[in-house]
Amino acid sequence: MAPPDKDPFDIHLVFRLLREATAGLPRAAMFALRDRGHGTPFEVLVGALVSARTRDETTVPVCLRLFARARTPEAMAALPEAEIARLLHGATFPEPKARDIRALSAAIAARGAVPDTAEGLTALRGVGPKIAALTLGIGFGIPAISVDIHVHRVTNRWGYVAAPTPERTQRALEAVLPRRYWIEINERLVPFGKHVCTGARPRCPACPLLRQCRQVGVRHPG
Repeated sequence: MAPPDKDPFDIHLVFRLLREATAGLPRAAMFALRDRGHGTPFEVLVGALVSARTRDETTVPVCLRLFARARTPEAMAALPEAEIARLLHGATFPEPKARDIRALSAAIAARGAVPDTAEGLTALRGVGPKIAALTLGIGFGIPAISVDIHVHRVTNRWGYVAAPTPERTQRALEAVLPRRYWIEINERLVPFGKHVCTGARPRCPACPLLRQCRQVGVRHPG
């Protein structure tokens, strides 16, 4: 039973409202890169690794600079590690990321293709569940839920899931979220979480999802 001031939670309505709410907002980095022609599995994999702990506003230009130099595993593996690190300037941890990118590029070049399973992707150096899910979803079109801090915070704030960590939120979402939304949830909730349902003082009064959201843990709406 929904609280008196709320409607029953309808995930299909929520996604319709999310599309409207995020239509004019800056796109999440991996989707922005895809829309600019960098949506191959390899480019998504590398871009997702670059994006780790780096703002989208930085990730996109850094990746464009990197991909202008190398867009394939073979081309990337042929670059000196120091040059990759230089191209990654502005992203967080450029030297470790350069090492990981060069190593996974060489492994993929030797293998002949980017792995198309979560197990195969996470076996590559520097690739965790979030990066693997982005690669599967955006690069291959295989339904996979990528849970970053925004997806974790917003879905728990809705009351749609109740999980203490992004990893457990991913498993909880896999159990309840229709597969048609598995890729799209990251695309919508990254900009929505950055600009509307923010970590501090979320903009609840102006939120189009207010009647759906249970506002779990919200103390000081903006």
